[in-house]
Amino acid sequence: MTARMSGKIGLIVGVANHRSLSWAIAQAVAADGARVVLTYQSRFEEHVRELAATLPGDPVVLPCDVQNDEEIAAVFARISEEYGGLDFLVHGVAYAERADIAGGFLQTSRDGFRTALDVSVYSLIALARGAQPLMAVRGGGSIVTLSFLGADRVFPNYNVMGVAKAALESTVRYLASDLGPQQIRVNAISAGPVKTLAAAGIGGFSSILGVVRDKAPLRRAIEASEVGSTGAFLLGDGARGITGEVLLVDAGYHVLGM
Repeated sequence: MTARMSGKIGLIVGVANHRSLSWAIAQAVAADGARVVLTYQSRFEEHVRELAATLPGDPVVLPCDVQNDEEIAAVFARISEEYGGLDFLVHGVAYAERADIAGGFLQTSRDGFRTALDVSVYSLIALARGAQPLMAVRGGGSIVTLSFLGADRVFPNYNVMGVAKAALESTVRYLASDLGPQQIRVNAISAGPVKTLAAAGIGGFSSILGVVRDKAPLRRAIEASEVGSTGAFLLGDGARGITGEVLLVDAGYHVLGM
């Protein structure tokens, strides 16, 4: 079988450990023949470098704090120097202060709101802006970010992160409109609950996971690898006519009324 993404270069932001959904996508695109550049936030460097060593092609691994414009610029400068262009970008970054998730939504702090929107949403804009010229020289590209049903529905202990995900999904649509004339597609995957590092910060997560397992049409929770496969599809040429979409990968849970 021909490697469907052979020759493609992608940047994957948001890998923290082997449970990260960004990592599942990295594995899927690498298996399809793509070469990837991975970034890390300082405390995750060791984990990311260990994971990168398991991928083919000796991936470039770079620091990137998405709140630091200089580090973002340095990442794209290195990609330009190393590869001359970029075919896809995976944005898997989200963060909110624990107090702004665990408390009542009414008690969300101004600084906490600002942090959640900056890290979880504005970072997609900043990264897309850096990727745009490198994708343009390739004749187009694909950007995928990660969302959750909490953007549309209220989930316990999700609070300001739900608002951030709603803003993220709106950002996907506006970026899709801006970048579409250059054949750069922008989509989101709204994944069902998966045991990741981010999920560990949500109080009662096990209960949410249990409800999905019991109620979803497929009567199970999803696996990270299913998000990986969907990501590889959206990033590849098979999805070349799809942009501005939020694709739900949640065992069908979102179709239920009760």
